[in-house]
Amino acid sequence: MTSIRERNKALILRAASEEFAEKGFAASKTSDIAERAGLPKPNVYYYFKSKENLYREVLDSIVEPLLQASEPFNQPGHPAEVLRAYIRTKIRISREHACASKVFASEIMHGAPHLPPERAEQLNAQASHNAACIQRWIDQGLMAQVDPNHLLFSIWAATQTYADFDWQISTVTGKARLEDADYDAAAETIIRLVIKGCDVQESAPSR
Repeated sequence: MTSIRERNKALILRAASEEFAEKGFAASKTSDIAERAGLPKPNVYYYFKSKENLYREVLDSIVEPLLQASEPFNQPGHPAEVLRAYIRTKIRISREHACASKVFASEIMHGAPHLPPERAEQLNAQASHNAACIQRWIDQGLMAQVDPNHLLFSIWAATQTYADFDWQISTVTGKARLEDADYDAAAETIIRLVIKGCDVQESAPSR
């Protein structure tokens, strides 16, 4: 029973991510989500109680990976290694959670009316922690004098565009779906821009 429950919830959550990404919260219907999931409409209410709850679950499905992506900042590490790991993970999230990423982006653009306050606080606290780490590296002479917040904004924009603006990327590249090599190239390009552009030292400066 547990496996059936988890399977059905996963099907509904994936269908909801796709539906909300395509139509937005207001225009999405639970009947369409159920049809996309291949399940009866009452199952949506049985597992998630309401469309609002389901929407929040979709948001949570992307918030948790975003928080986990910052794990390299939460332990000792050289800035070049931390930034590389962070960027690669952010690209992976855009690939694996593309629809949920679009839903999250739309939510933020509308002032985050459905994002639970505790989740917003977690995201803001993690961003502040990451910015403080970057500032510490700057103070230690491990990278150039850049604004930590704007560096993070730039990384977010560069990595999340592969989910949020996939139509544009497909149009420009002529590919209906990007391949492993494309995502690897994206990550390495962004890493090179950040490491070189911010003059991130690969080792501690000699004294």
